[in-house]
Amino acid sequence: MNACIRSVTRTALYEGRRVFGVLDGYEGLLKGRFKRLESRDVGGIIDRGGTILGTSRSEEFLDPENRKRAYGHLLDKGVGGLVVIGGNGSAAGAHAIARETKLNVVAAPASIDNDVFGTDNAVGFDTAVNTALDAVDKLRQTADSHHRIFVVEVMGRKSGAIALEVALAGGAEAALVPEVPESAELPPLAERLTFNLKHTRKKSAIVICAEGAGRAEPIAEVLESLTGVECRATVLGHLQRGGAPTSYDRNLAARLGWAAVNAIFDGKSDALVGLVSNAIRLTPLEKVVAHEHRFNHQEYALLGILSL
Repeated sequence: MNACIRSVTRTALYEGRRVFGVLDGYEGLLKGRFKRLESRDVGGIIDRGGTILGTSRSEEFLDPENRKRAYGHLLDKGVGGLVVIGGNGSAAGAHAIARETKLNVVAAPASIDNDVFGTDNAVGFDTAVNTALDAVDKLRQTADSHHRIFVVEVMGRKSGAIALEVALAGGAEAALVPEVPESAELPPLAERLTFNLKHTRKKSAIVICAEGAGRAEPIAEVLESLTGVECRATVLGHLQRGGAPTSYDRNLAARLGWAAVNAIFDGKSDALVGLVSNAIRLTPLEKVVAHEHRFNHQEYALLGILSL
């Protein structure tokens, strides 16, 4: 997100505009917490995870009366255009602001779950995947040495995107994801793992589990009882939200920030800037908040083939 903040700030400054950052998301907007941003304020942040502006969840912002108060803070600063960086909740808030004010509002997708409609990839997803993949690569070495099954839990309460990408890139035997409920049926999985370990000369097995499809520890216990093979659970948790962003995420953020500002200069509003087939596309926020990002069932099928 910092790379996107940097891009938004410097693109607007290049065009001679003033830039304010809202501290701590919608909660900060309600309280009128702004910070004037100059070019050097966003220098040296491109390699940092998270956001220098801070973020928060705000139940108060759901109240239209509270939003009116927030809009007053924007008017006091002379703000004419607003770039909102975040996931589905942020997009919904941006949609409300666009409908209820005369501001030009454009959203840029940032979500490690990659669950925002209107873009192939959201900022942060590639970094989260590579962070988890690094851990899986290390665990594979331990699993091979000790002939174990490892169940690795990654983030994703409603989305199995991280689990699927990590499983495919890490050579895992299976991915348990919310979008495929049958993937969490453990007896068939245990049967397949047992066959692979006994008949294909495999030394170990890795199972990637999205948190929304089940928790690693109880899954490991059941698999151990069904296979007779020692199983260990690893929960990666919030490690996936930090760390230096990948080059892909930094460049994606730069492109989306630039596109968001230029969309506002072109008079566009109530839209999300996304990357679709490597091209910038605008999607109405009404569609973004009403639809879900599609799970890649083709990749899921490929994982089953490659895990033999």
